[in-house]
Amino acid sequence: MVIERNMRALSKYKNRKVERGGIQYDSKKEAARGAILELKQRAGEVSELKRQVKFVLQESFKTPSKKTKQGFETIKEIAYIADFTYFMGGQFYIEDVKGYKTPEYKLKAKMLRKKIADGEIDAVFLES
Repeated sequence: MVIERNMRALSKYKNRKVERGGIQYDSKKEAARGAILELKQRAGEVSELKRQVKFVLQESFKTPSKKTKQGFETIKEIAYIADFTYFMGGQFYIEDVKGYKTPEYKLKAKMLRKKIADGEIDAVFLES
């Protein structure tokens, strides 16, 4: 049985967080895709289905700085959080479900595609 509960607050992009089957999703669209992928996993069509998988696009690093007592500051890593990852037909998939593509998302998706094109990540990237 699928239980859906809408969270009260709207985000700035007008999506509502949704809880389905005890799992919280960022939107109805993401929850619907998650339900389809879970069914495909039960049917044996996909395997190793995971949610919210982090891919580091650029490692953190230190740079000289006169602003700190230590003489350097740490620049945070840039990470991409995929909505879903899974294997299908022996191929690894990274999938993201988006309604509105922010400039930050577009940049990170481009950086992820570069890592895939360069062979650093062996995957197919899907956006829906």
